[in-house]
Amino acid sequence: MSDTTASELAGVLTPEGFKLLNTLWRDGEYQSVKTLKLAESLRADGYEASVVNAVLTQLKLRTQAEAKFGPFVDQMIFTDAGLQQATSLQVAAHHARRFARAGVDEVVDLGSGLGADALAIAGIDIPVIAVEIDETTAAATTINLMPFPHARVQVADATQWVEDNPADAEIVRGFWLDPARRKTLSHGTVRIFEPEAFSPPLSFVEDLADAGHALGVKLGPALAHDVIPETAEAQWISLHGSVVEAVLWFNMTQRSDVRRAALVINAGGAAELTASTDFGGSPEVPVTGIEGATGYLYEPDGAVIRAGLITDLMVEHFMDGDATDAAAGRQLDEHIAYFCSDTYVETPFATGYRIVEVLPYKIKTLRSYIKNHHVTRLDIKKRGVDVSPEELRRTLMQGHKTNKPNAGAHLTLVLTRIGDARYAIVVEPI
Repeated sequence: MSDTTASELAGVLTPEGFKLLNTLWRDGEYQSVKTLKLAESLRADGYEASVVNAVLTQLKLRTQAEAKFGPFVDQMIFTDAGLQQATSLQVAAHHARRFARAGVDEVVDLGSGLGADALAIAGIDIPVIAVEIDETTAAATTINLMPFPHARVQVADATQWVEDNPADAEIVRGFWLDPARRKTLSHGTVRIFEPEAFSPPLSFVEDLADAGHALGVKLGPALAHDVIPETAEAQWISLHGSVVEAVLWFNMTQRSDVRRAALVINAGGAAELTASTDFGGSPEVPVTGIEGATGYLYEPDGAVIRAGLITDLMVEHFMDGDATDAAAGRQLDEHIAYFCSDTYVETPFATGYRIVEVLPYKIKTLRSYIKNHHVTRLDIKKRGVDVSPEELRRTLMQGHKTNKPNAGAHLTLVLTRIGDARYAIVVEPI
């Protein structure tokens, strides 16, 4: 953590600052008062500038954090970077249940950050040790875990902590890790994609797994299939339409009949698609080319795509187990995620559209179509086509009146590549 962030947080790590934060948050009046006016009022009441600045920052961060933490924010403090990287409690709850099913006696959260996963684990009465190398972050985590007497925070390097704290023979210990995947440079931070450059590296995770521990490790959703250990279950998780992480599960936390999985969480709950086969082992389905672009077009959830489960989804949920039934399910191109079906199937694993018309991907043709159909609102989706939807929208809508978007037609275009050809499929959302 930078010295600037530490100094900004210091003001609420005091009894006075934390009490003021909770009082203002509970009253809620700060929401209707301009920040400058509130700061001046607090300074007039005798609060130090450092305390006022820290409290105002925390009020802003708590407001942002409600989407991830719900009512738990009432007793939490955050950093901007920590909040961005923190696991949503909806997702963390699924992590915690894995450890509960594994029957562990305690979980060590290595590199806990602000303690989101430790909070979820402690919330189901599993003792948890949150290990964090940054002292200021650890202080914040201590506050965030205060409601749970069986949760404790220790300041240490993750790898060193494991070396210094062997588990008692009678204790079944689980580990949760969220390795740092960014490097700080003079101009900011950059994402790291090489697993051995993570902190701690993936090899450290594998060593813990080889020792037989119940283990889960959170990684980025772009995780390459070829770096996933053969001994792990790989699970991609999407939250409200965005793929937020890939998790590797080992030993007691993994399922014996699952190699890869897509967990989809939305307002309606959670649903999971799984496969016991390895990557590349999904069933083959009919591939028809553009002639198959009839009926309904489906875009799989990003977690399904990342897990390589597109054709598994088709066979299980559309084709009733018959991988040869082209009417029930067909790909237009085996390298593109979109697929089509003659029938509409409602599923949490894909978004369906009714196909209206198939057009060649030509600017002149599309501009003419938009003009003839009096389009004032245009949505563009794409796969396999190297184009910016925003720039293309401006090009296609140039010269058309869009100041009253509800007055005209709403058009959705799906741009896709099939072989070497490119198409624009006109669809209607369902």
